[in-house]
Amino acid sequence: MKGTAMVEVVSFCQRLLRAEGTSGKEGPTADALLQELRRLGFQEVRRDEWGNVAGRVGPDAGPRLLFAGHMDTVPADARTWSVPPYGGQEKAGRIYGRGASDMKGALAAMVYAAGSVRGEPLRGSVWVTGTVCEEIFEGAGLGKVVEAIRPDWVVIGESSDLAVNRGQRGRAEVFLETTGVSAHSAHPQAGRNALKTMVLLLAEVESIPLPRSDFLGPAILEPTDIISEPYPGLSVLPSRCRVTFDRRLLVGESEQSVLFPIREAIERVRQIRPDLQARTGLVEETVKTYTGRDFTHRKFAPAWEIREDHPLVQAACRALEACGQAVRIGHYDFCTDGSYSAGVAGIPTVGLGPSQETRAHGRDEYILVSELSAALEVYRALIRHLLT
Repeated sequence: MKGTAMVEVVSFCQRLLRAEGTSGKEGPTADALLQELRRLGFQEVRRDEWGNVAGRVGPDAGPRLLFAGHMDTVPADARTWSVPPYGGQEKAGRIYGRGASDMKGALAAMVYAAGSVRGEPLRGSVWVTGTVCEEIFEGAGLGKVVEAIRPDWVVIGESSDLAVNRGQRGRAEVFLETTGVSAHSAHPQAGRNALKTMVLLLAEVESIPLPRSDFLGPAILEPTDIISEPYPGLSVLPSRCRVTFDRRLLVGESEQSVLFPIREAIERVRQIRPDLQARTGLVEETVKTYTGRDFTHRKFAPAWEIREDHPLVQAACRALEACGQAVRIGHYDFCTDGSYSAGVAGIPTVGLGPSQETRAHGRDEYILVSELSAALEVYRALIRHLLT
């Protein structure tokens, strides 16, 4: 891309990085995105009730291509960074800041790629969206956008090092809870220790066989926290214990298929402990968006996979070739908003983004200016392959 135009892209990326915005607090980022979409002449710009932002270039009739990014970031502890995490500093070809890699850099490239084809004879429309709350609820914000726009294709801009990612494992948060009877810990026989019961259950859950995919890898069921009540104990047997699991999902797994073997484990323990009181389910959380709206989301984001010979995958490969980039096909190791577009809505989806997965959420997060430029060119080439 010409140097003058890249200066504008870098400047916009920096403005996004300077707008702090963890999940539910994306307002300043959304305002910056709205302002840029309007400045670049997008024909339609909208913000929905949750605060998701979207803009359109090209005729509303015809097929619709949606470039999907999220505006929220995880928090950053400035004490551990060598540069200000919300400074957007450019140094030695790198742009530093929380969200540079995940994924405000890609969002800037998407906006400018779409803006650069404004006025070209497209046979359909290009949409760019910045969604809310992806870091805590993958797919929730994008789901609202997809329902409104009804795209024919979706490109997820999460970091892929410009490989064409044609799938990902999904993610669920599963809880397992035991209930006991409190008593003084000097007289444990007078109560029922919910923590001890949980230890028995965890051994059974650990033995649950999990599926494996040759492409996406193994399903995972990993405990991530354990909480007993009351806490601290102060010589009291815990009357309640709750464990949360990170469950990485494969294509075809459902809420029922994930929970059923855990319920079977509960029943096996009940055979030896008839007084067992336990339950399992999916974690649900309510968040208040920066617009003041509350929404509750069940934490189950499906896995997805698209065929290598699918026209969208092949179009992305041709776009890379046209820009002189290496053509590589892979999958994400982490979860993305593709869980909704592909996993729930069944819309053809690929992941294609600058930077590398391993930079996300880290100290001194950055994106290379050269990666930003390459992504913009590839996105523009993909638009032309699909819509001209």
